[in-house]
Amino acid sequence: MSQPLQQFLALTSAGIEVLLADEIKNLGGEQVVQKPEGVYFSASLALGYHVSLWTRLATRVMLKLAEGEAKNKDELFASASTINWSEHFHSHHSFAIDFVGYSDEIRNSQFGALTIKDAIVDQFREQGLDRPNVDKSAPDISFQARLLRDNVSIYLDFSGRGLFQRGYRQHSGAAPLKENLAAALILRSGWLADTSKPLVDPMCGSGTILIEAVSMATKQAPAIERECWGFAAWLKHDDDVWQTVLSQAITTSAQALEQSDINNLKVFGVDIDSRVLKTAQQNARNANLQRFIEFKCQDTNKINNTFGQGGTILFNPPYGERIGELPELVESFVLLGQKLKGQFVDWRVAILTANIELLAMLKLSSFKRYKFKNGPLECQLALYNIDEKQLEKDATNPQANFAEQDSAFANRLKKNRKGLKGWLKSSQIDCYRLYDADIPEYNVAVDIYGDYLVIQEYAAPKSIEADKAAKRLQEVIYWAPKVLEIPTDKVVLKTRAKQKGSNQYQRVDKSKQSLTVNEHGALFKVNLWDYLDTGLFLDHRKTRQIVAKKAKGKSVLNLFAYTGSVSVQAALHGASSITTVDMSNTYLNWAQDNFALNKLSGHKYQFTQADCLEWLKKNEQKFELIFIDPPTFSNSKRMEDSFDVQRDHVGLIRDALRSLTQGGEIFFTNNKRNFKMDFEAMDMLGLQAQAMSDVTRDKDFARNKHIHNSWSITRR
Repeated sequence: MSQPLQQFLALTSAGIEVLLADEIKNLGGEQVVQKPEGVYFSASLALGYHVSLWTRLATRVMLKLAEGEAKNKDELFASASTINWSEHFHSHHSFAIDFVGYSDEIRNSQFGALTIKDAIVDQFREQGLDRPNVDKSAPDISFQARLLRDNVSIYLDFSGRGLFQRGYRQHSGAAPLKENLAAALILRSGWLADTSKPLVDPMCGSGTILIEAVSMATKQAPAIERECWGFAAWLKHDDDVWQTVLSQAITTSAQALEQSDINNLKVFGVDIDSRVLKTAQQNARNANLQRFIEFKCQDTNKINNTFGQGGTILFNPPYGERIGELPELVESFVLLGQKLKGQFVDWRVAILTANIELLAMLKLSSFKRYKFKNGPLECQLALYNIDEKQLEKDATNPQANFAEQDSAFANRLKKNRKGLKGWLKSSQIDCYRLYDADIPEYNVAVDIYGDYLVIQEYAAPKSIEADKAAKRLQEVIYWAPKVLEIPTDKVVLKTRAKQKGSNQYQRVDKSKQSLTVNEHGALFKVNLWDYLDTGLFLDHRKTRQIVAKKAKGKSVLNLFAYTGSVSVQAALHGASSITTVDMSNTYLNWAQDNFALNKLSGHKYQFTQADCLEWLKKNEQKFELIFIDPPTFSNSKRMEDSFDVQRDHVGLIRDALRSLTQGGEIFFTNNKRNFKMDFEAMDMLGLQAQAMSDVTRDKDFARNKHIHNSWSITRR
């Protein structure tokens, strides 16, 4: 007697739905319909078990119990009550409800889930049964309600969550790829059409892609090792049918594995990290597929084709999100592109990445791109054929290969380095700017800090297309270390967009690294990794020297002091006393570290944590030299009001005047582009403001006349 057909819904992640629909058809599902939320199909209970055991692409398989109207809470409650819940689970079983969707009346998932929970519990009580308990973390049985256009469908979580988990992967690398996505990549790569040809993953990590590929090639049922099934506590579960289906899957898989010819299956995994490679080998053993995969610890950049002819290279490289990754990745992709064209002719290459611009560094033309989601990240799988057509394009396209003479950025960087050579030789400095958006398409700043190279990306000009700017950045990341002969592990990349209404010192990472640099005999601690700014404003190098020379024998006040670099230089040049004021404890502690580096200590050096604007209003001490370098704009939570340097500079200077000795000087500077000094207001205060900007710009900032504004302000 044949079993009646039931309605199922298989869920997966974005980009996999069409493949999942084909898979379910091949597994025997009927009336298969692919929709954005998943794949609907009809099947007998036995086939539902079969699909759950054999699907590689679904994350969950669910069985529909009922559907109904749900325009409001009452209708949702009524629709849930049409199910005789005691036919599906006992009151001593714990349960959980997932709720997906919302409407004008049912505005969040918690409200929807609570309504259905109430319907279930009330029904058990009305039938004179004990109230079942809710357990959100480890329920005996789970259900899911899906609300769409005022209609609700209620499902049993038939397979249970995490159907993509095969059980072989006990440990994984830093950014594991889900097994169902790995399977989708293998299908899209085309390798399964002829598995006698080699498959290579040159950044294999914990081996997920390769293990899935071999499992598919040897026709293994992916879920036969699964221990927990959603239907286990379901009262309509037919264990006899299940055991029959499970036994068939185990037998079929074992026979297929025995018949698989190890000589006709050539799968290779390469990774530079020996620890993660050991994990991959263990995962392959757990899957009982280790004899089909050859693992090798090697730098991807040094791979040569020892694998055979006409194979497939398939991999999911890091996306360059973690600090320090991207410069090495860019170089790897350039080298890979060159190597592919040199040694892997007639091969297929498939790369999944969220960093689409990185693909441009291969200098290859993809013939197909597929969109996927890897967790929260939008990704593309790019497919390339390394064939005669690809090589012909190279022969006629001068941009097809990286040549230094063809890069406008590389040429400008070399020219700038040559122009600064004599100046650097005569200067006592470790840190300087080498390039500052000289060419609009390459909108970055390139700085040297001792042995390190820092690349700061600016927000792209509106005239430059975003994708073009992104590709240009990859080119910068490739050429800068090459031209300057700096290893990629000493390249630091920072992105800095224009920030509105907030302070510019934003945390970007927490590496807590620092290094010490020299500037005209002064030592400074800089941190290239944890903040957008490094702790030393390079454009104010000459400013520091000018102020320091003025400071000899004088009392100095340094306001908005940041990490105290002006204070250090003033101390080394013989200031009689220095008061350093900043609102941030972090930067004030940093300033004290800088003093300690230079063996400067004593009561004449004072450090004060305060809002500089409020502190000035209350201060009664007099200073002979006051240095003020305020932010362009700030609305820090510690301040009562916002500060705008153009709007508020007169008030700031007026307040500072109260702390200035009769013959003293205020040195005022800021970084606001097109800042206009209010000379009329200065005149009314009895002050004379002398422009110093041209004098305070050092040779490496000579081209950028807007980098900062400096003024020497004295009483008339």
